[in-house]
Amino acid sequence: MKAKQLTLSALFLALGLILPFVTGQIPQIGSMLLPMHLPVFLCGMICGWPYGLTIGFILPLLRFSLFHMPPIFPTGIAMAFELATYGAISGLLLKRAPNDLKNIYFSLIVAMLLGRIVWGIISYLLIQIDMQIFIASGFISAIPGIILQLIIIPLIIRNVGKHMN
Repeated sequence: MKAKQLTLSALFLALGLILPFVTGQIPQIGSMLLPMHLPVFLCGMICGWPYGLTIGFILPLLRFSLFHMPPIFPTGIAMAFELATYGAISGLLLKRAPNDLKNIYFSLIVAMLLGRIVWGIISYLLIQIDMQIFIASGFISAIPGIILQLIIIPLIIRNVGKHMN
């Protein structure tokens, strides 16, 4: 089982590195689709919280090292903690509950909220963002990506869950 989780985690890491190139072709909404978030949520929910946490933390740092995007300070650092939270919380919550649609949504929404809060705290510690910027950057401009996540992730998890065990 561990080899399977490591292999899938590597796949999610690769997706997180590549997806921003795909969505970057749509400049108006590319970054609002939150392309690195999708594979991290999936990694946490499919592989478990330790894998989701690890992939979430290293993804923005590795992407900066390879492609110089996102900028490491403050964006990449704040994203590392945000994505680590997404991977850990989504994996922890889904593990503790049956794999039904209600629990998938619960795990996803709680992880989204906690990840945004962590992003806000780290951003505040790094650059002292104010509440208006936190709400605008963390929630309002992210609405297209949040909607995409709420549609795609439960569909994938439900379908993958049928074939994983």
